[in-house]
Order: sequence, then structure tokens, then C-alpha cells
Amino acid sequence: MPRQITAFSNSTVKRLRSLRDKKARREEGLFLAEGLRIITEARDSGRLPEIVAFAPEGARHPLAAEIIDATEAAGGEAIETSAEILSKMSGKDNPQMLLAAYRQPGTSLDALDRSAAPLWFVAQSLRDPGNIGTILRTGDAVGAAGLILVDDSADPYSVEAVRASMGAIFTQQVAKAPWAEFVSWLRGGAGQLVGTSLNTTNDYLEVTYEQPCFLLIGNEQQGLPEAYEAECDMLVKIPMAGRADSLNAAIAAAVMAFQVKASWR
Repeated sequence: MPRQITAFSNSTVKRLRSLRDKKARREEGLFLAEGLRIITEARDSGRLPEIVAFAPEGARHPLAAEIIDATEAAGGEAIETSAEILSKMSGKDNPQMLLAAYRQPGTSLDALDRSAAPLWFVAQSLRDPGNIGTILRTGDAVGAAGLILVDDSADPYSVEAVRASMGAIFTQQVAKAPWAEFVSWLRGGAGQLVGTSLNTTNDYLEVTYEQPCFLLIGNEQQGLPEAYEAECDMLVKIPMAGRADSLNAAIAAAVMAFQVKASWR
């Protein structure tokens, strides 16, 4: 039976609210997801929350009721509360009527299933969590295996990244590693490392992509460091017809991914 919470000062409310902070997420090993669509995607991917909080109207949808019941049956906690308290926990003025806390999976390279798909994203020092979430969403759409975040990047389990992923945080593998560790792991098996760069004449439409292919996207402002480009098996660029010299990192990742997949048909 769901527990009712009516006070902003409740310890569980404070705990869930704290998960908007990176330090708290790291200490708790949990992250937040909002909304029926994302939480249903998690359930369909075999993931149930440890805590699910909902307003009464949020539990009226049959899918929401199923997830609440399944969470309790699996030993998780279900909390009924008000829209105002949900807003406090989510940090949004108009919150979704369903909010859940999930256990973060491990993010080591050794935990990855390298054979899950022939296409991977690798992103170096991305600062925008929205870009990370959007790349995850693209990965789900294109059938990629996952995203490897190299060096100091935004948190893929932040509220912003999870929201932008539209549920793909639960369908894509995610790992984090320093560059040297990633390169060692990559060269321990098959894999073509393809970097996006302005420092090449290779048109992304006119080259051959091998399987598995690891698409390397650079930092939003600086692009890839020279040493990282030198490590790539191939550099490619997306020609620009207008005044802009490059695309947004997440959009470039999407353009590249669909071209790589199309070239394998």
C-alpha cells in the first residue's frame, strides 16, 4: 500500500530532491526519472524504481498503476503525495505526476557488452547534459550499443540528461573513462575509431565504415584535441554549405550515425 506524504520536510522528499545534485547522486547511487513515458520505458527495459512518487491523478493511468504495483511487489517504495511536493522534488513548476528514483548501473568499460551492436558513440568532454541525453536518444533510434563518455563530461544521470534521453538512458549502455583507459580498452578488440573533425578532407558520405564502428564526437566548443585525432583510424567531416563551420555535437552524432548505418546496407 503506498505511503502518503503531505509534508515538505519529510526525509524521503528531501532525499529525492537531493538527487538533482551530482554529489548526492554519486553518494546515493540513485538518479531521478520523470513522467509516465520514461518510467514505462524503464519498466519495458526490465528496470523498476527503488522509489516511485506520484500525485493521485498520476496513478489513474493503467500503466502508472501497474508500475506502482510492480515497484511495491519488487520491494520498492511507493509514495502518494501532492503536485506541490512533486514540484519540490523535481525542481519543475509544472511537474510530471510520476517521479521515480533508480539505481545507477556501473559505468566501467569492463561492464560493457562490446558485441551488443556494431555501432557505438564516444563523446569527449561534453559539457551539456542535454547533448548527452540527445545522443542516447539517437543511439536508441539507430540501434547503437551505447555511449562512452571520455574525460570530464556532464553527468549522464542528471535530471536534464535523463529527460533529454526520453527513456534511452535505460536502453543504452553508458560508460565513463579517461582517454588513455578508453584507448587501451578499444585496442584490446576489434573496432574502427572514427573522429569528426574540421582537420580533414574526408567527406563523411564518401568513406568506408567498418564494424564495429566507434564514432568519436568532440567537446562542444573545442572539438577533439590533436592527440585524440591522431589516435583515430579515420577522420571525417560533415561539409557545411552555409556560414557555420560545424553542427551541434548531438546533431553531428545523429547525422553520422544514420550515415554509418545506411552505408552498411
